[in-house]
Amino acid sequence: MVWETSSAAVRAFVQEREWSQFHSPENLAKSIAIEAGELLECFQWSSDADPSEVRRELADVLIYCLLLADRVGADVDELITSKIDENARKYPVDRARGRSEKYDRL
Repeated sequence: MVWETSSAAVRAFVQEREWSQFHSPENLAKSIAIEAGELLECFQWSSDADPSEVRRELADVLIYCLLLADRVGADVDELITSKIDENARKYPVDRARGRSEKYDRL
């Protein structure tokens, strides 16, 4: 899938620069949070964020997520599929459609 191609490209980029030595799970998780904050900053004063800036910051978040998944040996497709299945059980269509309540309030 696309995640495998993207993961391989990110992995190659990091290996060429010998950066994996800096990519502990803790450091990658911190980087995800930092980049997510920068993504949120795009919307700090207005919901009319610059789309190109949003895409750049989103790419940073996704790259660090791919690096963390790779570092901990997680398959991204499996993670996503598993989480969607879990959420489908928590949020059955007949009770959750069009509603934003948490699953324990449906």
